Amino acid sequence: MKIAVLSRNPGLYSTKRLVEAIESRGHESIVIDHLKCDIIMDGDGPSIYYNGKSLTDIDAVIPRIGASVTFYGTAVVRHFEMMKVFSAIDSLAITRSRDKLRSLQILSRQKINMPKTAFTNFAKEGNLLLNHIGKAPVVIKLLEGTQGMGVVLAETNKAATSVIEAFGSLKTRVIIQEFIEESKGADIRVLVVNGEVVGAMERQGKEGEFRSNLHRGGSARVIKLTRVEKAMALKAVKAMGLAIAGVDMLKSKRGPMILEVNSSPGLEGIEKATGVDIAGKIVKYIEKSLTRKKLPKDKIKA
Repeated sequence: MKIAVLSRNPGLYSTKRLVEAIESRGHESIVIDHLKCDIIMDGDGPSIYYNGKSLTDIDAVIPRIGASVTFYGTAVVRHFEMMKVFSAIDSLAITRSRDKLRSLQILSRQKINMPKTAFTNFAKEGNLLLNHIGKAPVVIKLLEGTQGMGVVLAETNKAATSVIEAFGSLKTRVIIQEFIEESKGADIRVLVVNGEVVGAMERQGKEGEFRSNLHRGGSARVIKLTRVEKAMALKAVKAMGLAIAGVDMLKSKRGPMILEVNSSPGLEGIEKATGVDIAGKIVKYIEKSLTRKKLPKDKIKA
């Protein structure tokens, strides 16, 4: 079996680990920079060219699509799907999860517990939007932010109003969320593969930092989830339609709260914290999926 990892950088930890897992299980691996793929459509059907050559022998792809290239990256994944190549992560689910507003709307529809969130179209009256949350402190997030970037903690109503109105004047859309103070700068990252929790860790932000991202100097330790936390993580992943996902949640006085469901979760932090071969579990999921079913010829996604 030939499995392609769609990644712009073969030197990244997650990419290298997936390649190792593919080859250790006796398969052929290839790393493809999705931004260098040419998507071809004609009467003979969809095709993809990479470095001038047609890709005709790929059995499965593992998308590692960065947030900044979601549009083109998911177009490439979708094209592979239309060519009957199995994708470990559905293109539509990637698009769904990358849209912060849409993903929160989906989770809210499923009545999944989350920090209260408000959104409006280019707020001119920040105090009115703030009223929906209650009072400061609040967290203000850019819709396009990632890895903790574009996230601001406003500790007073005046500061929150000023930040909201400033973004509004720049025609930049933001969401505002209640600040869960009792989480004390910590959150939980849960890794799910094919409906199974394969790893969980608690991430703690460095002193004075309310964001717990490891990219921003946070630390991590392995934890055992409660039944409620596990059930909520699985429900959130199912709602987003993702076979592979990282779920971020907070502990609160009102129980666990979902912050985000990530369709391209990094493997380094979770593998090192838990010691679990998550890359290997992803490859096993692909093997099982390709053995168990063949995509019907008339199943074309659009």
